[in-house]
Amino acid sequence: MNFDYFIPTKILFGAGKLNQLATEKLPGQKALIVISSGTSMRNHGYLDRLINLLKQQHIDSVVYDKIQPNPIKEHVMEGAALAKEAGCDVVIGLGGGSTIDAAKSIAVMAVNPGDYWDYIGSGSGKGLPLEHGALPIIAITTTAGTGTEADPWTVITNGDEKIGFGNPTCTFPVLSVVDPELMVSVPPRLTAFQGFDAFFHAVEGYIANIATPMSDLYALESIRLVAAYLPRAVADGSDIDARAQVALANTLAGMVESTSCCISEHSLEHAMSGRHPELPHGAGLIMLSSAYFSHFASTCPDRYTRMAAAMGGTDFIEELLKLQKACGVDGLKMSDYGITNEELPAIAANARATMGFLFNLDPVPLSEAETLEILKRSHT
Repeated sequence: MNFDYFIPTKILFGAGKLNQLATEKLPGQKALIVISSGTSMRNHGYLDRLINLLKQQHIDSVVYDKIQPNPIKEHVMEGAALAKEAGCDVVIGLGGGSTIDAAKSIAVMAVNPGDYWDYIGSGSGKGLPLEHGALPIIAITTTAGTGTEADPWTVITNGDEKIGFGNPTCTFPVLSVVDPELMVSVPPRLTAFQGFDAFFHAVEGYIANIATPMSDLYALESIRLVAAYLPRAVADGSDIDARAQVALANTLAGMVESTSCCISEHSLEHAMSGRHPELPHGAGLIMLSSAYFSHFASTCPDRYTRMAAAMGGTDFIEELLKLQKACGVDGLKMSDYGITNEELPAIAANARATMGFLFNLDPVPLSEAETLEILKRSHT
């Protein structure tokens, strides 16, 4: 048995933990706070709370507020330019996974020359090594979906290329705050989409061919928690216990991504939402999930049995479909987001061209014909 383990992030977890930033040792004296282009961080008072907490430690801040649900390279470069101009020495991502991902990428480009895509190792990226690492990153997550607060990965879109990137030496957050009180405002449907994103991080990492004993521990507990508590969080967003349990599942799923990895389901969804940025990432994963995981069921039956048991059943696919129904997301259609049958071959090709490295981590090799068949079976 051989594996490596490295998760250097300090995590402040629990209701009210945001307030600990008033006394927690923080890196830097001037922060770039990265938020989305929406209104929730301001309307719910989260941004003002953070600014005031930083002031208590005599830390100044500037705000960059243009991040989209699928963050784009142009905003990474713009945010990095603002960080340089303002003399920021720490980057804080406040919001969902997209915002924190963007914060990580901005932290990279705030200290490195050239274009962000120079450092992307697939698609049209040049794959250059980073010259100067990144500014310190603080993640304050207001959703439970990506686990990015506990991993070094970031996903950015450039044209129709939506590609993951990360460097364990510099893009792990140095500090993450997971406060379920900041999640009660997330609407039910987005709660479900985000929860399933975390769920599939755990499932994919559990059946990946690089899974480790550590990632297995995190994955099965994450799967159990999502199955038990996501329907409650969807039904009643003010249920702090349910929110906390789903948030824990999400952080554990991020740890799965740090000790194992996602597989080609994520490649396929990135190709879908890269072409159709209005498609929520979690929704795309749900659309793919039945056909995708059914395809691999016979290749690792013992793992499927253990995942089903974690969900309280004996058949993983049946439990997956039950969970989708319990969360009200069992009727999703690709056509609702403009994805046509005719573009499925292009989606399959894009998945391999941009995120093809994840196909190498599948339980068994997935052929091009099988990839297209999964997409066709998922399309309605």
